[in-house]
Amino acid sequence: MPEWIPTENSSKGRLVLRAVEAFSSEAFEDVNVVALCAAADVTTGTLYHHFETKLGLYEVVRLEVERRTVDRVAGALAARAGDLPADAVRAALLVGFDYVVTTGRARLVGAPVPPGREDVIEPAVSSALGADGAAARLWMAAWRAALMCTLDGFSVKAARTALAKFSLTEA
Repeated sequence: MPEWIPTENSSKGRLVLRAVEAFSSEAFEDVNVVALCAAADVTTGTLYHHFETKLGLYEVVRLEVERRTVDRVAGALAARAGDLPADAVRAALLVGFDYVVTTGRARLVGAPVPPGREDVIEPAVSSALGADGAAARLWMAAWRAALMCTLDGFSVKAARTALAKFSLTEA
């Protein structure tokens, strides 16, 4: 369970909630700290006090959205435990895809994992595949690519269909 859930009642909470919106609608480099803080009705000092940097705020926001996503992916994997591993992973990632797209977080979660940080979702996929790290990494790359396709002009249906068809076969 999360240690802290942002609410409108605190300046930190307002900043996090506005940051989720900002980083979901714009690329990291395009989010303006001054505009973000103004939208949250806080000073830039509040951002630096609580998060040290824009990247620190981004990390908190992204991790929170990823945790919510991994909860859904893990639940779907548990529900499909009797399936072939690749089928279970495909179904679980489709659940995650639907959640992320429906909540408007494709840009935030579809972007590459920041350098120096482990992927939060990948371990669940790797575990389902029998600790096959390379296969899990490829599944995650396909999943993130499908999310980014929805931002690049492909319909959600087309991106979801492509993800549903993704498979790794033995050579």
